[in-house]
Amino acid sequence: MAEITIDAIKKLKELSGVGLTDAKKALVEADGDFDKALKAMREKGLTKAEKRGDRETREGIVSSYIHDNRLGAIVEVNCETSFVANTDEFKELAHKIAMQIASMNPLYVSEADIPEAAYNEKAAEFEANFKGPENMKDQIIEGQIKKAFADKVLMLQPYILDDSKTVAEFIKEMIAKTGENITIRQFKRIELGVNE
Repeated sequence: MAEITIDAIKKLKELSGVGLTDAKKALVEADGDFDKALKAMREKGLTKAEKRGDRETREGIVSSYIHDNRLGAIVEVNCETSFVANTDEFKELAHKIAMQIASMNPLYVSEADIPEAAYNEKAAEFEANFKGPENMKDQIIEGQIKKAFADKVLMLQPYILDDSKTVAEFIKEMIAKTGENITIRQFKRIELGVNE
């Protein structure tokens, strides 16, 4: 077992967003393996973040991003308290989400925002062309629909600054760090000479 130093505990606490006691416990459980402990803590933090997803978000900020004076996005990002809304970390998150919107041009915040008519149209299209096993039909068609809308739904898009995760996963990491639920209420993207 590797030696567990106070510096390692502090670093783990900082990177995972958990308390000192939890960080030390994770290092002990991982036999001093820092990477293994960090992975375990991040998974634990993300699990906690999912539980926070039901809490109301009435505070937040409106942020924007303008690219080359030709393209811009404005977004409302919400959290639970004005304290978190006023932190540099939260403001940076909102700015990065505005950059994502300007860059990737999503149409909807989440899958729940896809109009029923558009969803049903895709479902009918995939059903008409279905050639797989009948007992997996619903599951396969559901996957095809999700894939078809993936680039149009902000939360499903690969995060532009780290495409190993989706925007939803990026936000969950922030939820784990802040200890508050974070939601995106609305956004608007404007491109010079283009009516959307």
